[in-house]
Amino acid sequence: NDALQKARRLYSAAKAGHTGTLDPMATGLLPVCFGEATKFSNRLLEADKTYEAVMRLGQTTRTGDAEGEILRERAVDVSDPVLTALAARFLGEQAQLPPMYSALKHQGRALYEYAREGLEIPREARQITVFALEIAGRREHDVTFIVRCSKGTYVRTLAEDMGEALGCGAHLVALRRTGIGDLCVRDAHTLESLGVLDEPARVPLLASPDALLAHLPAVTLDDRAERGILYGQPVRAETALAGEVRLYGPAGNFLGLAAADGHGAIKPLRLLASKLP
Repeated sequence: NDALQKARRLYSAAKAGHTGTLDPMATGLLPVCFGEATKFSNRLLEADKTYEAVMRLGQTTRTGDAEGEILRERAVDVSDPVLTALAARFLGEQAQLPPMYSALKHQGRALYEYAREGLEIPREARQITVFALEIAGRREHDVTFIVRCSKGTYVRTLAEDMGEALGCGAHLVALRRTGIGDLCVRDAHTLESLGVLDEPARVPLLASPDALLAHLPAVTLDDRAERGILYGQPVRAETALAGEVRLYGPAGNFLGLAAADGHGAIKPLRLLASKLP
């Protein structure tokens, strides 16, 4: 929220929102939406995430990361081929138990509040999917890995689980989010770099709102259908697509989100505010 408020002030935005929190020790990509783009920000909450992380073998901590006290130390006897084979074992759909030190709610309070009081709350394991997991490097007991995973995945817990599978334990010492859906940290701008620009120079750095829906197929309407959709009416288009689609007018202007039935019928779901023709 601190980053969001700084970005909102830089752009003098009356309406702003972010698309998913990061752990306090984490760095990386935080998409921030202004104005009409906030209508589609929830789409990124459902998107896959990509992280670059470093786990330290041989130590487990109370929080699963470097911010917690060390609870246990064990000897490390793990070869590089064993690490590579381990990564393959953690691919795919699996059950993951959320950590106590998390923002998940129980009876209106975050789990980390109970944890700080020394209380353990029963949690149910949740189904997550690890789409890709690569061991990217190693320096003594610190192992760097890159993971692309479904929403709701705790990389801290993944590191702990991998450490237990190796028999030596592990905890997370660094975490950087590098991607959310089709958005990549390489295309992001730091608050510091934005702060040295004047406002007219910042505006061209904003992505179009349809960047939030880049994973959806696109449908372009003709003049008549564009007019109808902007009045909130179902329209027809020359498309066999089914499901959610990005809508564009005949001039290539982004209109919003719609549902297609596979037979040419298009129903508006969430549209940008537009001047009606």
